[in-house]
Amino acid sequence: MKTGTIFLVGAGPGDPDLLTLRAARLIERTQTIVHDGLVSNEILAMASPDARLISVAKQRAQHTLPQAEINLLLVRKALSGNDVVRLKGGDPLIFGRGGEEAEFAHAHGVPVEIVPGISAANGAAAAAQIALTHRNAASIVSFVAGQCKGLSNQDWSGLAGKGRTLVIYMGVKTAPQIAEKLMADGLAPNVPLAVIENAARPDMRVVRGLLAGLPDLVERDAIKSPALIVIGDVTARDTATIAQTVLEASA
Repeated sequence: MKTGTIFLVGAGPGDPDLLTLRAARLIERTQTIVHDGLVSNEILAMASPDARLISVAKQRAQHTLPQAEINLLLVRKALSGNDVVRLKGGDPLIFGRGGEEAEFAHAHGVPVEIVPGISAANGAAAAAQIALTHRNAASIVSFVAGQCKGLSNQDWSGLAGKGRTLVIYMGVKTAPQIAEKLMADGLAPNVPLAVIENAARPDMRVVRGLLAGLPDLVERDAIKSPALIVIGDVTARDTATIAQTVLEASA
């Protein structure tokens, strides 16, 4: 029996119009789709009526399947002769564990193709019209995960501050620890930030504030995942301000 291929596909931030053509075609034609909880219903609706949709949605402290079992599921489906689309929100190689799944598949002789997607950071920033890098505000951008083991022991010093933008994935539940950690590392309490909820979707919200007020902001506005936290001067600049700054700099 011929072994199927595992396609690690990025579903982008949720808007079907932001899928790559390759991703859209694979979703439409593949009979087995294993998807996470960040993939929108609109994207799942693109699948064939005959396709089997298998949810392996993960939430904080509650996984439908542990990662090891997801790896096994993908390989078993492929070894039984099925092509499998492993559909992930954003990009599969940015906090999507795509690398782990690809390694496991290769170790068991299963071919893998990776189809990149618009990352959550890029999609959220574009939808909110926040330039993650801007020549008058930031020339460095860093991505970190705010929900992981040993958060307090990680070294984030130098990732945020003047000329830098920090994007935090999965940071809603740990907002108090994140704010405390960054300020303990020397970041000023009045650094501006934006929290982008449900990016690129009809119910998207963008809430702005300052680092010291991040925990209160999340609680007051009842921010829910999926949401990204963007920290840096770029979040305090609307497009009109940026345009005017560029004009003045070039004058």
